Amino acid sequence: MDNNLKLAVIGGSGLYSMPELKNVEEHDISTPFGKPSSSIVVGELEGQKIAFVARHGVGHQITPGEVNYPANIYALKSLGVEQIVAVSACGSLREDYAPGDIVIPDQLYDNTRKRRSSFFGEGLVAHVSVADPFCNRLSAHIVKAVSETGATVHKGGSFITIEGPRFSTKAESQTFRSWGMSIIGMTTSPEAFLAREAEMCYGVMAHVTDYDVWHTSEVPVTVDMVFKIIKENLGIAQKAVKQVLSNLDHDRDCDCKDTLAGAITTGRKHINPKTQKDLGLLVDKYLS
Repeated sequence: MDNNLKLAVIGGSGLYSMPELKNVEEHDISTPFGKPSSSIVVGELEGQKIAFVARHGVGHQITPGEVNYPANIYALKSLGVEQIVAVSACGSLREDYAPGDIVIPDQLYDNTRKRRSSFFGEGLVAHVSVADPFCNRLSAHIVKAVSETGATVHKGGSFITIEGPRFSTKAESQTFRSWGMSIIGMTTSPEAFLAREAEMCYGVMAHVTDYDVWHTSEVPVTVDMVFKIIKENLGIAQKAVKQVLSNLDHDRDCDCKDTLAGAITTGRKHINPKTQKDLGLLVDKYLS
């Protein structure tokens, strides 16, 4: 564990590396949950250490449903990371969130069905609070950083995660709009929930690439549309990460660092020893 490594970036579609990193080291990490999506790259940016993992693997080999979310979060935690900026593509479910804009959501709706969404189970139960699934403090830093790049940024909004890898039907898209959802993507759940269980601050820089399929005057979303906007916005994402790193406070005064306090419900003498060992990185400070 590196005490100087506090921040990580999880790169989504189109963001598979951070070429501006210096003194780069690659960490090939095994976790109790398997291998992460890619090697964890650690380097220096703005004179500070930062970690990076490509969510879909280098070259985009992994579908949203195949991403090993627990391994990605666990591997970053094992390196000492305390705060995560996730970069994601998203579709807009609102007229005023236009393609090319960036949204820093404050709420999350999980509409996935097949993913492991918790580290816990198998003889060790914990129930964490996710009423506010994103770190408000870190999200405020991301909003400020994106604003300083000159990009159009929206603070707040409900982000719905669908299973994928297909895009929505028109009926689904209209339903999500009727529910009050603001943007739609395929990866923020369970990533945000696992980060919360790992007591890590987590915020999303969501790049609007399209209007999904609900907008009657726009063509339905395609892969080409998504990657066109992502390519145009890569520079914004990289500049914003620099700004976050420059302005970020490492003394976390938010609740993220203590989310497991009072959340573990299994009596100590009933905890599965193997599970306790596997989750030692997360629970030892409460069970020792």
